[in-house]
Amino acid sequence: MRLTVYTDYTLRVLMYLGLKGGERATIKEISDCYGISRNHLMKIVQDLGRDGVIETIRGKSGGLHLAKAPEEIRIGDIVRRAEPDFQVVECFGTAPSGCRIAGSCLLAGALDEALTAFLEVLDGYTLADLIKPQRNLRSLLALGTAAR
Repeated sequence: MRLTVYTDYTLRVLMYLGLKGGERATIKEISDCYGISRNHLMKIVQDLGRDGVIETIRGKSGGLHLAKAPEEIRIGDIVRRAEPDFQVVECFGTAPSGCRIAGSCLLAGALDEALTAFLEVLDGYTLADLIKPQRNLRSLLALGTAAR
């Protein structure tokens, strides 16, 4: 299984905001920090705001910050929202499969079981878990001393 770049960037945005400890950040700041296109981040920020995960504030003193505590943000939920689909193989899709063995193949069931396990593991993690090494992460992202 492979996650999209969109999901990767979504998780990076959330980690950055989690490390800010409630302090506002800007798309430019996050873009510069990770070396990610602002255009990519704008869509991610819009979606996270629409989903109620972050709050966006427009204007001169605007920015974005987490709308929930990092302990309340489940990584499995974020990945489910960010990924367009989890069609690991053709027969996972809704369209009729052209596979000759589709009626007798157990691969789809095995892959579905693996996907379920993958998401269940991610459900066991929160954003707070991902940002636990705060001192190291803040240093690597040049965020200075802890904001909390």
